[in-house]
Amino acid sequence: MIRALVFDFDGLIFDTETALINAFETIHRRRGKSFSRQHFLEAVGRVGLHFDQWAAFGAGADRSALECELQDINRELLAKQSVLPGVAQYLQQARARGLTVGLASNSDHAHVEGHLTRLGLLDHFDYLRCIEDVPAGKPAPDLYQAVIKKFGVSGSEAIAFEDSEHGAHAAKRAGLWCVAVPGPSSVHHDLAHADLIVNSLADCPLAELLEKFNR
Repeated sequence: MIRALVFDFDGLIFDTETALINAFETIHRRRGKSFSRQHFLEAVGRVGLHFDQWAAFGAGADRSALECELQDINRELLAKQSVLPGVAQYLQQARARGLTVGLASNSDHAHVEGHLTRLGLLDHFDYLRCIEDVPAGKPAPDLYQAVIKKFGVSGSEAIAFEDSEHGAHAAKRAGLWCVAVPGPSSVHHDLAHADLIVNSLADCPLAELLEKFNR
């Protein structure tokens, strides 16, 4: 029986990924600089991938000023966004069913908890593990292993929700069931290793999902 649900954050609960890429594109376009959206998309869901985000501006660019402008634009874009479809309903229904709810994210606590607090979702989670809590981020299984260990459940008793290829690999390596929900910034990812792929959590009510995995 499924006893726990474990959610990714970026791109799964809240689409921070598309907003950030759009912010980078806005700055590049404003200044007539070339912008490869594909280059930025390749970084989604990956830890340890380093590339120069401001390469098109040259070595003499004021990168501090660019970063400040980026944060301002990104903040404006995020303020216009809502929680992704179906997420709030899943969290409410999980609580009603007595399921334990966790979060495993490659982002840090400040980022994740700041957004969850602003969105009014933080209290829905029993336990959060973020990148600074483990030796290795996704695709390593560490984050998911930490959550299910805390909950005292086996991987087969938990479902992970992921939007990225690396995230789905992490969940499966930790032994969890994995439901993939690709978003605009991860729709190109290979998610064949997930147990189920849906376009949106709103398309698959939690009751129906649990029927698929409760055995």
